[in-house]
Amino acid sequence: MYWYVALGAAIGGVARYGVAGFVQQRAGADFPLGTLLVNISGSFLLGFLMRYALTSGAVSPEIRALLTTGFCGGYTTFSTFSYETVLLVEDGEYRRAALYVGLSVVVALLGAFAGLAAASKLLASREGV
Repeated sequence: MYWYVALGAAIGGVARYGVAGFVQQRAGADFPLGTLLVNISGSFLLGFLMRYALTSGAVSPEIRALLTTGFCGGYTTFSTFSYETVLLVEDGEYRRAALYVGLSVVVALLGAFAGLAAASKLLASREGV
């Protein structure tokens, strides 16, 4: 199963690089349209694949793992976030969905800020050596 996920993730990562780069080159650098398009299309694809695969039974567990965890995960992890949020909403878990969205966005942004600060501190300490 790991090899199916690995293969899908490799293809998804290459697809993300290609699609985002292609769109961004044409759109300009003013807005991250390439990443936005990848996040939206990946979320659509994961929602479609999961509903179809789990409802129809026409997709083997291995191919489902390749396409969902592998390809969609390599293409954009935002798709998983979107899908999990939709499941919480469909189950009527509105508070948990809101908490998940809020924490994911705020804490991820804080993580990015912390990572930038840590890298800046490391770079500054290396310059002082």
